Amino acid sequence: MGYRHEQAIGKGEEAQHRVDVVVPTGEMIAELIIVGTELLLGEVVDTNSAYMAQRLAELGIDLYYVNRVGDNRKRIAQLVQQAHERADLVIISGGLGPTADDLTKEAVADAFGLELVLCQDALADIEEHFRRLNRVMSENNKRQAYLPKGATALPNPKGTAPGVLLELSGGKAVVMLPGVPVELKAIMEDSVIPYIRRKLGEENRATIYYKVLRFYGLGESAIDNIVQDIIAAQTNPTIAPYAGSGEVRLRITAKAANESEALRLIEPVERQLLERLGPYFYGYGDEGLEIVVARLLLAQKKTVAVAESCTGGLISHKLTNVAGSSGYYMQGAVTYSNAAKTAVLGVEPELLTRFGAVSKQVAKAMAEGVRKWAGTDIGLSVTGIAGPGGGSAAKPVGLVYFGVSYPQDTKVFGRQFAGDRLQVKERAALAALDILRRYLLGNLGEELED
Repeated sequence: MGYRHEQAIGKGEEAQHRVDVVVPTGEMIAELIIVGTELLLGEVVDTNSAYMAQRLAELGIDLYYVNRVGDNRKRIAQLVQQAHERADLVIISGGLGPTADDLTKEAVADAFGLELVLCQDALADIEEHFRRLNRVMSENNKRQAYLPKGATALPNPKGTAPGVLLELSGGKAVVMLPGVPVELKAIMEDSVIPYIRRKLGEENRATIYYKVLRFYGLGESAIDNIVQDIIAAQTNPTIAPYAGSGEVRLRITAKAANESEALRLIEPVERQLLERLGPYFYGYGDEGLEIVVARLLLAQKKTVAVAESCTGGLISHKLTNVAGSSGYYMQGAVTYSNAAKTAVLGVEPELLTRFGAVSKQVAKAMAEGVRKWAGTDIGLSVTGIAGPGGGSAAKPVGLVYFGVSYPQDTKVFGRQFAGDRLQVKERAALAALDILRRYLLGNLGEELED
């Protein structure tokens, strides 16, 4: 490991839907400690814990606690002791720099009654780093080469502070990593993840496989109410819900001897979820609504044009983010003013005067107008009140109307969204894409109608 086992350290694998891991005889538990007063003051956003939590999950390692602590030697040592009692693997980020407030190694040494000793290999690496940059190494950089006695330095290809591995009795270990994200990730991928894999053992290598199901039209709490008995009964596979902007994802994860066995475990759970949530299911994995809609449009060889008011072009932006969009997206119009709705889309001024721009009648006329203007198979429209002003008792902020026009008919739907201006725009754009998706699937149901 580290300088003593340099040849054994390989590159970490990229996260995939299938992750080869080793299933240990007993579960491995990890705990994270993120060091830095700047984190407690809100000056810096902690991205390291999210990255490490994801990588540990991919390895099948349970993570129960993530702690943040300032640059205080005594408090860091206390947290390390507590984490060591609860977890098999403690990973600390931050506090490995050359300045006086970088105290992680000192605190870890205090926690286990160890002294700090100079690692000549680590010092040589730091000196070489400065030579490559044609810079003179400061004396305080030498502090970074001191490790708790018995610890191993982990090479840092991106900076001066080596990572540190301290193996303890009972098969437990403490890993210390720099707080700079690019350095932390490099050491994690090159050294820590391979170490974890070897620690878990090679003889019972297995697979973690997961599928992500995506739903639109129900909130996280509503989905939880519908499938809470399935989630409560989970063992292997497990189900984890994730709420997004207007959508919910359910991740089903299974541990098994191989991929086919993992899929065998996942399939009945997936089937149960879809039996209850089928009308709201739209896709898998990382594929957003715009990708699903694009695939349907291309498969059916249909074209679309979009007329937008309150979303300001966001729907067109999403549709054209997909490669190959020229095969289905013809043109769009951001008709923000009443005059533009009339001049470009042919919306009758009488409709605007009588019903207002935010109305079923105008949404219908916009959808029909943009389809005629562009000569497409489908016309999609949106008009609403994004806020924060412009609302009334009859038409509150967040009220949005959608129209979808096709050769046989035009349908209009109304929705009420919560949130600030940007949230209303994003949620309205997603709702428009979902209406288009439902039309393409022949599923424009009553539940969407106002």
